[in-house]
Amino acid sequence: MATVRLKNVSKIFSGNIQAVKDINLEVADKEFLVIVGPSGCGKSTLLRIIAGLEDATKGDVYIGDELVNNTPPKDRNIAMVFQNYALYPHMDVYNNMAFGLRLRRYPKQEINKRVEEAAAILGLKELLDRKPKMLSGGQRQRVAVGRAIVRKPKVFLFDEPLSNLDAKLRVQMRTEISKIHIRLQATMIYVTHDQIEAMTMGNRIVVIKDGVIHQIADPITLYAKPVNKFVAGFIGSPPMNFMEGKIIKKDDKFYFNEGNFQVKIVDEMVPRISNYQDRTIIFGVRPEDIYDKLFIPDAAPENTLTATCEVVEPMGAESYIFLNTGKHNFIARMESHEKAEINQDMDLVFDMSKVHFFDIADGKTII
Repeated sequence: MATVRLKNVSKIFSGNIQAVKDINLEVADKEFLVIVGPSGCGKSTLLRIIAGLEDATKGDVYIGDELVNNTPPKDRNIAMVFQNYALYPHMDVYNNMAFGLRLRRYPKQEINKRVEEAAAILGLKELLDRKPKMLSGGQRQRVAVGRAIVRKPKVFLFDEPLSNLDAKLRVQMRTEISKIHIRLQATMIYVTHDQIEAMTMGNRIVVIKDGVIHQIADPITLYAKPVNKFVAGFIGSPPMNFMEGKIIKKDDKFYFNEGNFQVKIVDEMVPRISNYQDRTIIFGVRPEDIYDKLFIPDAAPENTLTATCEVVEPMGAESYIFLNTGKHNFIARMESHEKAEINQDMDLVFDMSKVHFFDIADGKTII
C-alpha cells in the first residue's frame, strides 16, 4: 500500500469556476480517510484528481514517493469504485471481476486465485456464474468492490459507492467495507455527502465546503471540538441547534441571553467567553444535550428555559422534539417515554458543559 499526498492542489474549470482551492492533505499508509461535505463542495473532483481522471490546475499529487501529475490513471496503481456499479451486463460476476486482470495479461491461474480470494471476502462465491441483472443492488455493489480488490492496488478510491442503495443495505455495506479495510489493511479514500457514513467508517475525516478544507480530525474530535459553525452543523444527526444572543454579565456571573431566556455559562468557559461581553454571538447546543426538566428535578434554575413543543417525531427508542422559544426553532432528542405534547410548553435543561459558542462574524469557534 502507499501514502497519498496533495500539495497546494487547485482545480479551475472553464468559466473560472474554482472547484478545489489550494488543498494540502496527507493520507497515511493503511489509513481509511473519508472526505465529506455537501453536494458541489469539490470532494469528488478531489478524488478524480487523485485517480488521474481530472488534471490539477496547479499543485502536486504523490502516490507513495512518486509524483503522478503526468501519470495516466491506468499506471497509478489505484482502483476506484463509483456511485454507479459500472458492471458489464453481458458478463457474469467472475468475468466482471477478472476483466481488468485479463487486460493486464495476468496468468489464468493468478486470475482464478485473486477472484476466488475476493469472492470469499465478499460472500460472492455462490454468485460467480450470475449476470448483473440477476443480482440485488447490494450484491452488485459487492461485485464492484471485488473488481477493485482483485487488482491489489496501492490505493482504493470510493466515490459515494452506497448512494444508490436503500437505507438498510447502506448500513450493511458500510460495515462490509469497514471489514474489508481491516482485513486488507489497505489505504482507502472514501467520498460521501452522508455524515453518518463518514463518522462510522473513517479513521480520520476531512470536512470540505466550497473547495476548501475546514477541518481534518478523527470522528470524536470533529463531533466534540468543531473548528467552526459549518463543521458543528454538518456533523451530527440531528444537527446542532444555533441561536443568536448576547453575552451578559450579572452579579459577577456570565450568561447567554437569547432574549426570551438566559442560561448561565459554566465557570471553565468564562475566561474565553468574557471577551465577548455585551456582544452578539452564536450559541450552539446539540439535541442530545437538551433534557426535560421533569426528569432532572435538581437542575439549577439558571440553566432552565421554557419552549413550546410544535412537532414530535417518534423514532422508536427516542423521539425528536421540535421546539420554539418565540425567537428560535430548535430540536431536542429525548427518550420516547418522555412524552411531549404538541402546542404545550416544556421546561427544559441545557447541559451547559457541552454547549458551543461561535463568532458571529466569521463563524469560528470561540469555545
